[in-house]
Amino acid sequence: MLRTAHHAHADVVLLVGDVFDHNRVSDELVEGAAELLEDADLPVVILPGNHDCLMPRSVYHRGVEAPSNVHVIGMTVEDRATFPDLDLEVWGRAHFDYFDMVPLREPPPREFGWRVAAAHGHWVAGPADEHRSYLIRAHELETLDAHYLALGHWDTPVAIGEGTPPAYYSGAPTFAGTVNLVRLDPTEGTTVTREPLRT
Repeated sequence: MLRTAHHAHADVVLLVGDVFDHNRVSDELVEGAAELLEDADLPVVILPGNHDCLMPRSVYHRGVEAPSNVHVIGMTVEDRATFPDLDLEVWGRAHFDYFDMVPLREPPPREFGWRVAAAHGHWVAGPADEHRSYLIRAHELETLDAHYLALGHWDTPVAIGEGTPPAYYSGAPTFAGTVNLVRLDPTEGTTVTREPLRT
């Protein structure tokens, strides 16, 4: 995924939760991931999800957050990572434990020209989805004041909502074989394409 980001000349990499399957992974795996992220030489923003939540002894308390280019929402930054040279903020609500939460609860006012929102949870497409946890509802998208909503929790890539803002699950890269490449342009607006993983 990081190789693909370099090939696409990405400015920022955003990982929207469940980067790790659980918080009990080995210290060696955590150290290896931290080294990969540091070697990427790109800003990386991570929003902890329900599998890798910010509970005590989480992967993010064990070294993943250490590289200076890594921003962990809820830990190294409160609720947004900012990039003044890009006039960009990445906002989201981290999972702090395994209990239910509302990923898009009360977004603060936008402070930069561009806002990418991130949320890890289930899109509510209809009544059949109400039994799930970490619900993301259509009316919440209207309050985001964002140019893009990056979604995590689903394995498959899919667009949701009515397109304002554009909102996409990228899916698990190893399952989907792609990542979402998002371009924010003052003339063209937001464009989203699926970029094949580089090996």
